[in-house]
Amino acid sequence: MAGLCDGRVVVITGAGRGIGRAHALAFAAEGARVVVNDLGAQVDGTGSSTGPAGEVVETIRAAGGEAIANGDDVASWEGAQRLLNAALEAFGHVDVVVNNAGILRDRMIVNMTESEWDDVIRVHLKGTFAMTRWAGAYFRERAKAGETLDARIINTTSASGIYGNVGQANYGAAKAGIASLTIIAAMELGRYGVTVNAIAPVALTRMTENLGIVAPDDEQARAALAPDNISPLVVWLGSARSAGITGRVFDIAGHHVDVAEGWHAGPGAEAKGVRFTYGELDELIPQLVAQARRNADMSGHEPPPPPTA
Repeated sequence: MAGLCDGRVVVITGAGRGIGRAHALAFAAEGARVVVNDLGAQVDGTGSSTGPAGEVVETIRAAGGEAIANGDDVASWEGAQRLLNAALEAFGHVDVVVNNAGILRDRMIVNMTESEWDDVIRVHLKGTFAMTRWAGAYFRERAKAGETLDARIINTTSASGIYGNVGQANYGAAKAGIASLTIIAAMELGRYGVTVNAIAPVALTRMTENLGIVAPDDEQARAALAPDNISPLVVWLGSARSAGITGRVFDIAGHHVDVAEGWHAGPGAEAKGVRFTYGELDELIPQLVAQARRNADMSGHEPPPPPTA
């Protein structure tokens, strides 16, 4: 039986462990040739190792698939280009790029250091942009040469970015930027036959194990939040079956998926004159805020109103 991604070449960043590893194995199981990129760093981005990416490649090959390992730093301009070039040298073309690499350096804003901000923004946001930039240019060249493409870029955002989470200003800002980058890249690259989507996953990995998502002894909940449960959506988005789906962000956790709807203009009003007066705003803004939906919580839904006295 043919796999969902037979013949497709997929580049996955941060694929040595966790969700990225699950993506790599799932794509390979559906017939894709996979480039497994990973620095082998710790959760906070320090250190490196060739072991994790190599182990994933060995697992894929042992099952009869094709894969290569790559240790380039995708948050480096040159590193992202080298990764794409390595895929082209190994397999001749690229069809799918999955931007998954990331680190955590959680801290309250008043305690956050400049490096904690810069490092997280660099790995998540710059890394996603750098790979999207080089892949987008590559896809454009092929399209301008007369090829009809069915290419994919799949980014990784987070509920922390699109809904907000205390203690994750750096991570949330980066992930919010990735969600916006996804929408804009979809607008710009669609003409070349490229779709761009993002997932906001919830899964138990090295990065989330200590966040208290589920109790350590709740085996059923832990099984539901296994990284493997995220990958079917990503493989489907990377396949030909997802043609026409672009510029969307999908929340996915366990056995649930939904489409995040993003910012929409809410209640509004016009000034009585050329511009608003302070007196008008005194009355108007509280009224508009009261009419507007409250910001979503981490579940993606509007929280219940606070209790009244």
